[in-house]
Amino acid sequence: MSELANDSVWYRDGLQFTCTQCGHCCGGGVPGFVWVDDKRISAMAGFLGVSFEAFTRRYVRQVGSRLSLIEKPNYACVFWEKEKGCTIYPVRPGQCRTFPFWTEFLERPADWESVKRACEGVGQGSFYPVEKIQRIVRGEAET
Repeated sequence: MSELANDSVWYRDGLQFTCTQCGHCCGGGVPGFVWVDDKRISAMAGFLGVSFEAFTRRYVRQVGSRLSLIEKPNYACVFWEKEKGCTIYPVRPGQCRTFPFWTEFLERPADWESVKRACEGVGQGSFYPVEKIQRIVRGEAET
């Protein structure tokens, strides 16, 4: 998303979102990728009390030139548990930290409405002013 004047974006009045850990975004159903880098792998490994190497062997796969967390057979994130939610929430990957404030969901109001239908936390809870949303998109803040 290009840097736009705050008053020129459709969400200039801000948006609401609170993660309810419902699992719709990470609980399976469709295959996908949860991208990670060495810094995030180190954080997750430390959180779980295992070495970087052990974590990588057990939970990471190579996808082209990138790294992604593996999935369970039902395509759920390897760290998603229905009864507990995200078991690594404090150190979750970047795309999890910025959801749902992804460029593809902010381009048009219809895109936001689409993610809202899939995620019960979109449109309720914490208020995010446009300035914070744009910082999240740039990777300078998180939800």
